Amino acid sequence: MSLKRDGMTGLARQANSRRKEEQMRINLEEDVQFHQVTTGFENYRFLHQALPELSLADIDLSSSLFGKQLKAPLIVSSMVGGVEVAGRTNRRLAEAAQTAGIAMGLGSQRAAIDDSEVASTYQVRHVAPDIPLFANIGAVQLNYGYGVDECRRAVDMIEADALILHLNPLQEALQPEGNTDFSGLLTKIEQVCRELPVPVIVKEVGWGISEQVARRLSDVGVGGIEVGGAGGTSWGEVERLRSAGGLTLSIATFLRSWGIPTADSIGMARRGAPQLTLIASGGIRTGLDVAKAIALGAEAAGLASPLLRAANTSSESVLGILTEIIDTLRVAMFCLGAASLGELRYSPLLERIPRD
Repeated sequence: MSLKRDGMTGLARQANSRRKEEQMRINLEEDVQFHQVTTGFENYRFLHQALPELSLADIDLSSSLFGKQLKAPLIVSSMVGGVEVAGRTNRRLAEAAQTAGIAMGLGSQRAAIDDSEVASTYQVRHVAPDIPLFANIGAVQLNYGYGVDECRRAVDMIEADALILHLNPLQEALQPEGNTDFSGLLTKIEQVCRELPVPVIVKEVGWGISEQVARRLSDVGVGGIEVGGAGGTSWGEVERLRSAGGLTLSIATFLRSWGIPTADSIGMARRGAPQLTLIASGGIRTGLDVAKAIALGAEAAGLASPLLRAANTSSESVLGILTEIIDTLRVAMFCLGAASLGELRYSPLLERIPRD
């Protein structure tokens, strides 16, 4: 059975919707966090400054990302789309992001590229007219019939300011329906970067970006990297819980400790691509995590799982979490004497905790 571009067969549409609904349900109802790998942020601490020599009211959290202003260095990381319930979730996330003045990435738009009937589940510009929005396609789809035209369609579909190409080889390998031909992708990513009219961000979904991969991505012209490090949501656990047992269950269990912790991946990606915009994500939960990520070299930090669960309730619940994170970041900067994000980045007041 084949797929028609912009018109799935009925059975294919049902299978795709069922997979997305299963993944969303598991993320909301099950414990899918890493347990054998942490983000690595616990290995760092800030040196408190009892005399910050500034006023809390003077702390400036504003920044720019790909030419658009942010009130705080936060991104709602790419999560969902393609099914009705995901449309409601995305609208709630976007409403909160608009109020907070932060950026937002949408979930993989492959479903809407293949079936325009579900495009509305990704379209949030009407409730978030001012924030940076990032379109999203799996990079591996460039080996399965996608090209610059499909990337452009994803961007146009949501009036995006940039395109995320996500990397998820382990997840694809664990899916019975996975696309596992990752050969020759770098050249195709380069073509997209060269021909697309908006910046391209390459993102891992939860196992981290190494220094070598960051350098190769920088060499082909990507505009930014989102590290998506290990320590937060494990898509291996999601696929393990989706499986009916057998080989997928065994492989996912054996590879539970796979991945580069987020804190380590930030340093690796920054060394490999020192000039690129760097987004930290993967298990970031608090404003202190955000502060550490920026001090390690990131320009912004992305959050997913806590916001997804909050969006299942309301946009106000999402905004409550964002407000707490932003306020915590502000107080941490105050206690470091850092008046701006520029002063926080690469702060000498962040030290690695010595271990016996």
